[in-house]
Amino acid sequence: MKVDQNTVDRLAHLARLEFNADEKQQLVGEMNNMLAFVEKLNELDTDSVAPLVYLSDSENVFREDEPKPWITHQEALQNAAKKDTDFIRVPKVIDQSGE
Repeated sequence: MKVDQNTVDRLAHLARLEFNADEKQQLVGEMNNMLAFVEKLNELDTDSVAPLVYLSDSENVFREDEPKPWITHQEALQNAAKKDTDFIRVPKVIDQSGE
């Protein structure tokens, strides 16, 4: 595949970008260089190479997931600006009329 001026114009339109003539010409060159690099990689024999899943051999260290009560219900309501007996009151943020 070869990138030309029309390809850059289409990509710029899709990305809602604007380029002047010099920038477009520079992009044509840069994109063709990227495609040439990928083509060069396609020449490598990777049949005996295992797929890379992780970039390192390190593993996550997990702790036991044990629920612990951090604050009580009353402590959670203590600093609320508006509240009733059980809940924090907040302004309505969803309009259900569909407008």
